[in-house]
Amino acid sequence: MRRAWAPVGRTPVLDGWGRHRGKVGVIGAVSVPPGAGRCGFYFATDPGGYFTPVKVVEFLRDLPRHLRGKVVVVWDGGRNHGGPAVRAFLRRNPRLGLERLPAYRPHLNPAEAVWSWLEYGKPANLVPKDVNHLDDRVLEHLVALKCDPGLLRRLWEGSDLPFPLPGVKHPGQPADQ
Repeated sequence: MRRAWAPVGRTPVLDGWGRHRGKVGVIGAVSVPPGAGRCGFYFATDPGGYFTPVKVVEFLRDLPRHLRGKVVVVWDGGRNHGGPAVRAFLRRNPRLGLERLPAYRPHLNPAEAVWSWLEYGKPANLVPKDVNHLDDRVLEHLVALKCDPGLLRRLWEGSDLPFPLPGVKHPGQPADQ
């Protein structure tokens, strides 16, 4: 619920679909190909569900299909980012590298800016009919974001993680890139 304009003394009323608090699980990756200077965005949703480690592996399995070369995944230490399934998958896929952000540093994660933009900016005062309606709106906003590299770049710049500039070597980046 966000602020809204209304005549004095007339509180706006939004009709909801019940007491159950439906949820749409979302996972995403902001990508910056070496030397490109522009962002890409890849995501998946799970209406009514959560991204368990097994579902994280499914997302990671699809990621290299969209990106060339070595893919370095930078993420936080969330529970769903670990476990035997994720570790086994990463061992079997040398194209995927992993860098963990320091604990309790969400301001370093560009994806956190995306989630904030999505949660607090786009669906303000939306009252979905059900979880599938919510998923449709979330997908609509994420597809629009994917098609707007300028907005993705601004969201990245809202984090404290430096944007990878062409020709600048970054820690963890292979020497040939």
